[in-house]
Amino acid sequence: MRNYPEWVLAFCAITSIGAVAVAMNGHWQAEELLYGLQDSGANVVLADAERVTRLVQPAVRAALPQLQCLAVRTTELPAGVRSLQALTEAAGDVAMPAVDIGPDDYATILFTSGSTGHPKGVVSTHRNILAALLSWELDREIGERVAGLEPAPVEQPGTLLAVPLFHVSGLHTSYLAGYRAQRRMVCMYRWDPEVAAELIDRERLTTVAAPAAMTGDLVRVAQQKKYSLDSLMWVGGGGAPRAPEQVREIARSFGQALPGTGWGMTETNAIGAGIGGEDYLSRPASSGRCSQVLELKVIDELGKALPAGERGELLVRGTSMFPGYWNRPEANAQSFIDGDWFRTGDVAYLDDEGFLFIVDRIKDLIIRGGENIGCGQVEAALLMHPDVHEAAVYAVPDERMGEEVGATVHGSPNLDVEALRAFLVAHLARFEIPRFIHVAAEPLPRTPSGKILKRQIKQTALAALLGSAAGM
Repeated sequence: MRNYPEWVLAFCAITSIGAVAVAMNGHWQAEELLYGLQDSGANVVLADAERVTRLVQPAVRAALPQLQCLAVRTTELPAGVRSLQALTEAAGDVAMPAVDIGPDDYATILFTSGSTGHPKGVVSTHRNILAALLSWELDREIGERVAGLEPAPVEQPGTLLAVPLFHVSGLHTSYLAGYRAQRRMVCMYRWDPEVAAELIDRERLTTVAAPAAMTGDLVRVAQQKKYSLDSLMWVGGGGAPRAPEQVREIARSFGQALPGTGWGMTETNAIGAGIGGEDYLSRPASSGRCSQVLELKVIDELGKALPAGERGELLVRGTSMFPGYWNRPEANAQSFIDGDWFRTGDVAYLDDEGFLFIVDRIKDLIIRGGENIGCGQVEAALLMHPDVHEAAVYAVPDERMGEEVGATVHGSPNLDVEALRAFLVAHLARFEIPRFIHVAAEPLPRTPSGKILKRQIKQTALAALLGSAAGM
């Protein structure tokens, strides 16, 4: 469902009785929702009207006949769907069950897109999540003391929740972190920068954390001087790097607000590295220093730790780290080395002051406005179309979203791009559907072993895009 209050209440109820909260992407279509439900083994789903429509499709019902569906914020109930409001009203006052929940019991499953195949369920324990929340407090207090600043007040007026709660950044950074800070959370159901600015002024909100595309929108609204936005003290980020100019624009556009960002993953429970204020302004390409509950190191292809300044694969370990992927023993075996070091798939380096710089990705992922999109999943959907014989999916640089989805396909002479996009609507979330589709007249180039030369294909497609843009 969208960021409704019922999402928060449901999460509290589920985790307080020792059950596992499975947060599925609200953009997913019926096929993807079915996969998430089957993979996690969930037997009760709470959904709003838009999601209910997808969940009652014949394919879902046939595959999951025992699934209980509870609807929120709708009076139109398809057969077999019950109203959460009616159910709770009929139950009356109910005592909380006496359950013994241990720190290493599972609390959540959040899905993250991988470079191939279906999204993977990331399992986290209560200990993992609490360690991440504690680390944010420690990181902030240490940073303030090192900088000679007065510690932030324990109670903070409010934050704007602009990121979906099914994302670790929305669930942990915006929502759960607010409990200790005792701050109000003002929820946005869909992103609109004008509405966001109005809410910040009206509610006197002090913090907002969102991907670069959203904070860039907010900067442009601030520059119009229609809203004061003088209550803002922190404009955080994550999900994908900001352009250095946006970092400077945040500092110029919001009065007292400081820019901040960080690096983290669903697997780390959003924590990892963080940076803000003057450090960020002087190092806009950095993701910051390592969080207090984690360790970072960079290794070469042989697994040897590299010194400061040298690029390699980033590894991470610590108490906020997830124990493993749900139902993915092979992925777990490949993802952890030397016991508990997790392979992030990011190419990075640490400078001589301990600041982290992410410079590339080993994994075949696109990060569009903070959303991870697995190229393999999009390629699989493209290949389901009868007129598509080959497909290669790649990132296309975009000023606002950071990256957009691009695809090069080869197929039958009857292949129609718009018909292909319409076909993909049933198989992919809207943000996963390629914005740019290039139809190749010849089969896609491959290595002698048969692997598609994606880098070459991407370079050719980007050159064609730049050429068409220049001719406009």
